Amino acid sequence: MALGSTLLVAAFLALAVAANPVRVDKPVVSLPMIRRTNSSRFDNLLAKDQARARHLKDRAQGKLAGRAASVDATNLVDTYVVSVGVGDPATYYSLLVDTGSSNTWLGANKSYVKTSTSSDTGETVSVTYGSGDFSGEEYTDTVTLGDGLTITQQSIGVASSSSGFDGVDGILGVGPTDLTEGTLGDSDATIPTVTDNLYSQGTISTEVLAVSFEPTTSDSVTNGELTFGGTDSSKYTGSITYVSLTSTSPASEYWGIDESISYGSESILSSTAGIVDTGTTLVLIATGKRSAAPSNRRIQN
Repeated sequence: MALGSTLLVAAFLALAVAANPVRVDKPVVSLPMIRRTNSSRFDNLLAKDQARARHLKDRAQGKLAGRAASVDATNLVDTYVVSVGVGDPATYYSLLVDTGSSNTWLGANKSYVKTSTSSDTGETVSVTYGSGDFSGEEYTDTVTLGDGLTITQQSIGVASSSSGFDGVDGILGVGPTDLTEGTLGDSDATIPTVTDNLYSQGTISTEVLAVSFEPTTSDSVTNGELTFGGTDSSKYTGSITYVSLTSTSPASEYWGIDESISYGSESILSSTAGIVDTGTTLVLIATGKRSAAPSNRRIQN
């Protein structure tokens, strides 16, 4: 996704903060992802992605400058969702998979069902996205991913109001933890993501999230997969190449990488930085570039 004049997006297989490639032939857990397309909103597709790009740039720069940023909401067109259980017994919610944000929340279309594991922290939580916004209360609860994989005391947002999320119940935020800073009340504290808690609670041995998409021409089809704790070798051939995450701002606030783009023998972009974003449908290409030094965090591609 292009962020203003500096960023571009690349398709990817997996995100990782591990220093070395991790191959797991039998992954800890894999969640099927379903593609949902709102064909009546195709006219808004470019506007939606551009709005999200502007917001991601403004949000990162606003965070660095200590100011808030917001954009107008546009309707979602193409989304990837997973079924996530919350509570005990679990109620399942259809959550949009988003590597461009890190808060997990629900309540946009399906109300939160409280159980004995639900705990209201008394804090408010709110996030603005390029495709909408939500605000509500923070709870901790048991979260179930896949076939019985559970996280205890996971922070979730329970929306009292939301906009721009027709057809989904909320978001499964799997971006960098720092993106949660400033979303909880008046605090600057961060909130551990589901990936953080899977690792800290010992469920996965390495903090890796793999994302797989397959081409499709059908709506509402299961053609993707999330794998926590490793990569699913059945989803690729050959070996996975790791590249360092960029230190170029504002891409460095997200899962950002340095790349170049060429078409045939012609170079379109060189030495530019962009982010990997599952919340964007189109590949948006920037008109400018910045140089960057690699960081010690890594992304698989």
